[in-house]
Amino acid sequence: MSWGIELWDQFDNLEKHTQWGIDILEKYIKFVKERTEIELSYAKQLRNLAKKYQPKKNSKEEEEYRYTACKAFLSTLNEMNDYAGQHEVISENMTSHITVELARYVQELKQERKSYFHDGRKAQQHIEICWKQLESSKRRFERDCKEADRAQQYFEKMDADINVTKADVEKARQQAQVRHQMAEDSRADYSSILQKFNHEQHEYYHTHIPNIFQKIQEMEERRILRIGESMKTYAEVDRQVIPIIGKCLDEIVKAAESIDQKNDSQLVIEAYKSGFEPPGDIEFEDYTQPMKRTVSDNSLSNSRGEGKPELKFGGKSKGKLWPFIKKNKSPKQQKEPLSHRFNEFMTSKPKIHCFRSLKRGGAAPEDFSNLPPEQRRKKLQQKVDELNKEIQKEMDQRDAITKMKDVYLKNPQMGDPASLDHKLTEVSQNIDKLRLEAQKFEAWLAEVEGRLPARSDQARRQSGMYEAQNPTTVNNCAQDRESPDGSYTEEQSQESEVKVLATDFDDEFDDEEPLPAIGTCKALYTFEGQNEGTISVVEGETLYVIEEDKGDGWTRIRRNEEEGYVPTSYVEVYLDKNAKGAKTYI
Repeated sequence: MSWGIELWDQFDNLEKHTQWGIDILEKYIKFVKERTEIELSYAKQLRNLAKKYQPKKNSKEEEEYRYTACKAFLSTLNEMNDYAGQHEVISENMTSHITVELARYVQELKQERKSYFHDGRKAQQHIEICWKQLESSKRRFERDCKEADRAQQYFEKMDADINVTKADVEKARQQAQVRHQMAEDSRADYSSILQKFNHEQHEYYHTHIPNIFQKIQEMEERRILRIGESMKTYAEVDRQVIPIIGKCLDEIVKAAESIDQKNDSQLVIEAYKSGFEPPGDIEFEDYTQPMKRTVSDNSLSNSRGEGKPELKFGGKSKGKLWPFIKKNKSPKQQKEPLSHRFNEFMTSKPKIHCFRSLKRGGAAPEDFSNLPPEQRRKKLQQKVDELNKEIQKEMDQRDAITKMKDVYLKNPQMGDPASLDHKLTEVSQNIDKLRLEAQKFEAWLAEVEGRLPARSDQARRQSGMYEAQNPTTVNNCAQDRESPDGSYTEEQSQESEVKVLATDFDDEFDDEEPLPAIGTCKALYTFEGQNEGTISVVEGETLYVIEEDKGDGWTRIRRNEEEGYVPTSYVEVYLDKNAKGAKTYI
């Protein structure tokens, strides 16, 4: 099967067909290009959709994503971003592997096609020229033969005429001979050109055109094969991202399976639990007795007596009013029917003291006393955790500055150690302020939890001092937060503040046995322990280590009978049970 043999006379049709093939290839390129644009647009729309439903930072929506259902939805949004990224990969790969490659191939194909058909036209023009030469020589030979015949006939006529002179007959004979010679020359020329034309024609139809058409056929077959390979690439690009898209969908399913309705229900309790006790039973009021009716302390219409019942957080309070019930200010006011009071109780809106604070337009108090006990405890705990993180951050910064100062001391050419003193002092002051702030919130937290603000050993080490609290000096702040009308208010009396009395550091260990030494340490720098719980050391002094650094930056040491904490970065510690050798804290 060869176009050169089968289609030797279809030059024009082959030219049209090959042009149509290039048009098909360009049409496919346009199709793929539009597909890549659709993929990019789809990916962009998916990303915008995911971004639209992402929770806004520092907003109420961000708090809602504590629930497992919302977390699963957030995971779905994140996976949709990855899903969109895969569509961008499809667009990118199709552009680089198909569109760009085929566009370059089309340009090469056009040049190759142009070259082949140029050669074909050139051969066609050459054979047409040979044909014209053949036709010209043929016509000349025909004309010369006719002229020779007419000259011969004229000579024979003159020779037969007795009235014509010999001179005229001789002239006619010579003229006939000339014409015959010209006819012979034309015949020879015609024969030569005919042979040449036949040779050229044979070469044209059996060599040149078949070769050109064969090259055109191979070019066309390569084009067909190339468009087929491009279609395979088109499918392969999609297939390559299917596993990743499947993983995205699997993650969405996994996130959906992680939804825990019980956990979400518990989070609702933690978010909205007030900590108040529900109201007690309403006692029967006997209107048949002439005596003055008494009202239970737990009644909705209870009037406050002279003494204030003590309110204990974390336990049941028999004398505590339910925070949603309003009392009559005047005890002498005539009591309304019980049914009317019950209807008023069922239809009235809860009124908590925090709403009263907001209604007056005042800012929320620093100790969150405008919140119910449980919510207040959570806010205080959150604040304490935030302050501890800030303290740790500042301590890390202080350690870094200390290390840098030590490097400057060892290598003065790297910097001036004195230039870091101001920054070190500033960081230390920030740590002290944060510690005082943390102590304040810890005291309020202890008040809510119904216990004394006892500090842990680690917290005491961080502050460099130990505190002892006297439980007899702590007044119940919630006791004075009920106004005479029975509702809660955020105003605090002077007696409701937590009073903490500091005692000597050594009192904490009067009844404790001395801890055994776990190693020794050498003081790298002089440290003046000005705060309670710390101990002063002199550079080069060797002491016993009785408690290793717990990660708070302090090491507990002993000198004779004196014990205390020093900054870990000020000493070089050698632990006895560390087989690897000395462990240095710098």
